[in-house]
Amino acid sequence: MGKRIIQQRRGRGTSTYRVKGKAFRYKLGYPRNISGKGEVKKIINSPAHTAPIAKIVLNDGRSFFIPANKGMYENQEIDFDSKEIENGKIMQLDAFPIKTQIYCIESVPGNGGQLIRAGGQYATVTKFIGNQCVVTLPSKKQKRFNKKSRAIVGVVAGHGRLEKPIVKAGKKYKIMKAKSKLWPRTGALKMNAVDHPFGSGRGKNPKSKIAKRNASPGKKVGLLRPKRTGKKK
Repeated sequence: MGKRIIQQRRGRGTSTYRVKGKAFRYKLGYPRNISGKGEVKKIINSPAHTAPIAKIVLNDGRSFFIPANKGMYENQEIDFDSKEIENGKIMQLDAFPIKTQIYCIESVPGNGGQLIRAGGQYATVTKFIGNQCVVTLPSKKQKRFNKKSRAIVGVVAGHGRLEKPIVKAGKKYKIMKAKSKLWPRTGALKMNAVDHPFGSGRGKNPKSKIAKRNASPGKKVGLLRPKRTGKKK
């Protein structure tokens, strides 16, 4: 009796390969209208995120969760009405001076911040062109945003998390399981021919393969929608 290859098993979307809902129980983002003062009520360890989560409570009783920034502490007070640039403040991009470090940027004004939220990451305000703000991302690429989009001042906490060695496989297993990542991962060339399109020991080099965009999970291997192929000259 045969069995499904690993791509087909993952493509089915069973609980084995799907992240548990409780891992992402904290929805990150900030509300549209923020005024007055806020307080950092609690800093939470979330296994599904690479940075600690901060719970912010406003004077009017509303609360929301954002990635904590470097230097944030519990019971810290943040004044959202003042125009001073301080860590943890949520402000529009046009209020930032050049070279300000920011994170949790809104791709569209009012959506609550969706970009630059991983541990240790930050973007830099580079220049203003008309009604747009040019921001240098962690990848060193520059991206334009609407000046009315908002962001948080500072650097996401959790820098250096990849520098500490994991040491043992059991710890790595628990880290990957919290995010429902496939681990340990078997190399395609190590598989049998029936288990993967690159399998068998006859050809040690992977076959050049560009999968179609609507290919089934079992066939979607190799180069997936590549921007370019071949050796750079």
